[in-house]
Amino acid sequence: MASPASSLPDPRPLAIRDRALGIIATATVLALLYFARDVLVPITLAVILSLLIAPLVRALRHIGVGQTLSVLAAVVVLAFLFAAVASVIGSQFVRMAAGLPHYERTIERKLRTVNSFTVGKFNELSGAMGRLTDRRPRNEQPAPAEQPRTLDDPKAAVPGTPIPVELHEPPPNGLQVIERVVGSVWVPIETTGIVLVVLIFVLLEHEALRDRFIRIAGGSDIRLTTLALNDAGERLSRFFVSQFAVNLGVGVMIWVGLSLIGLPHPLLWGALAGVLRFVPYVGVWIAALCSVLLAAAVDPLGWTLALTTLGLFVVVELIASQLVEPQLYGHTTGLSPLSVVIAAIFWSWLWGPIGLIVSTPLTLCLLVAGRHIKALSLLDVLLGDAHALTMPERFYQRALSADSDELIAAARAFLKRDTFANYCDLVLMPALHLARVDVLAGAINDEQQTKVRNAIVAVIGAIAEQRRWLPRRQRQSSVLDSSNIGRQLRKQREQISGRWQGPLVVPPGSVVVCVGLGSGADDLATELLVRILREQKIDARHMSLEDMATPPPPEAADAVAIAYIVSAFPNEERSRGETTTEELRKRFPRACIVSVLLPGMLLDDNGVDRIEAADKAASSLGQAVEICMDMQRAPIQA
Repeated sequence: MASPASSLPDPRPLAIRDRALGIIATATVLALLYFARDVLVPITLAVILSLLIAPLVRALRHIGVGQTLSVLAAVVVLAFLFAAVASVIGSQFVRMAAGLPHYERTIERKLRTVNSFTVGKFNELSGAMGRLTDRRPRNEQPAPAEQPRTLDDPKAAVPGTPIPVELHEPPPNGLQVIERVVGSVWVPIETTGIVLVVLIFVLLEHEALRDRFIRIAGGSDIRLTTLALNDAGERLSRFFVSQFAVNLGVGVMIWVGLSLIGLPHPLLWGALAGVLRFVPYVGVWIAALCSVLLAAAVDPLGWTLALTTLGLFVVVELIASQLVEPQLYGHTTGLSPLSVVIAAIFWSWLWGPIGLIVSTPLTLCLLVAGRHIKALSLLDVLLGDAHALTMPERFYQRALSADSDELIAAARAFLKRDTFANYCDLVLMPALHLARVDVLAGAINDEQQTKVRNAIVAVIGAIAEQRRWLPRRQRQSSVLDSSNIGRQLRKQREQISGRWQGPLVVPPGSVVVCVGLGSGADDLATELLVRILREQKIDARHMSLEDMATPPPPEAADAVAIAYIVSAFPNEERSRGETTTEELRKRFPRACIVSVLLPGMLLDDNGVDRIEAADKAASSLGQAVEICMDMQRAPIQA
């Protein structure tokens, strides 16, 4: 009789089929985007512009203007702005072209200077290299050049030689000129008209279009679809309005700055800077390059005007991108910088210059879809600026790669905004738990385990900055002679503070004892707790189960105020908790027994989650420190 497992269908053909269907669907979508671009581009531009002027429509409706009048007024304002910008740029270009002949001599002199420092130097170098590599004998004479034939030469005129003939078209008449002009501007005018018409209807039927989209895309889950639409609309609208405001400010600043330094046609370069800044990363520098070239052409005295113009663009762009934009809308898009660049290349390949301009909002729509639609979650991972791995996963991955430098840099960055206790609770111990799970599953070998231990020791040593106090011979020796890194870290610390980790004679109630339950992870968590407490100027000392085999000094019973019992993970060692608590109560009868049972990342139902005999309990190292600090602020009366 066949087993139940053998009767189940093989999932591999289904996975291959799903993957093939995904590839076919992706290729189909790309083909539709490419071949239907003449239809999709105007619609996309209209939708994006509707998000840009949606706040103006809402403001007009809020003051009592009707829906139709609000839409028409907003579209008229938008069209007027575009027409004004286009007329300014066109008229300034005409004026600049008319004035270029006045700077012909300056341009020729600058070109000769640039040529002498670039092509001239290269030609000199090429000539020198040619002379060094020329192996011809000195007595070899170059072949005589063929002398040109003259009219007196009888061979100059050969009977039957074809005579070249040139054909010239007659000059175009007025109707042909008009036809050419209309043909060159008809496509932009047609696209603009289509965009404006679609924009009006999108704004007029905004609510109806949203309802239809919800019915088609998410009729079974209206709540999720509504959240996705609201998220996309708010992100895009805020992004476009903020970007429009920033670009307008950049254009005005460039205009004013170039007017002050005396560059001709400053309004042209300010308008170009504001418009081209919609192209991600490179747009503003295209305007900067053109203005710098003009500055170099019109300055007869040197390169001062060109350098000043370039400096103005650099300063204005740094202020806008590093100060204004993060404060105004920060990372509202949620896109990673690399995804923005790749999206610009992809959409410009599909739709040309228009695709380059709309690449960021289109990619943002894909990001929002990936965050709200489970089947498209891959887009969120690929395009988003959030970390693809959690902090413990990143620590574990870097540790397996033996990348201690990156781990130390990440730890120091974390400690600038948070505490060492939280770093241990949120990053270090969960990462160690991930390693433990893989060790139990046999997924990592001894070499990889050694890399993880090395990484943990390097991070803790860098944070504590203890290596500079250790002798050179001890620094060069490995601290991983055994797999118990908690005890090795304790030995490192004892080389500084002494074998007994502090003075033997102390006032009553001034010492805190931390005891691990036996595993290597328990010893590491115990050592971490000791170091955290010592950062708080508390005399904390690390005891192992072997240390408890020796009888304590007589004065130790009164010296210890708190005794911690530390367990890193839910495991079999926690069964020793009750016995260890009883032993500690015998040794330190006046001490408060606190159990610190860390949950790890994967809870084990078979593990002990509490110690009944303990006086207090904590589930994190940070909680354990808070218990000690609270007891210091309110000492227990004997």
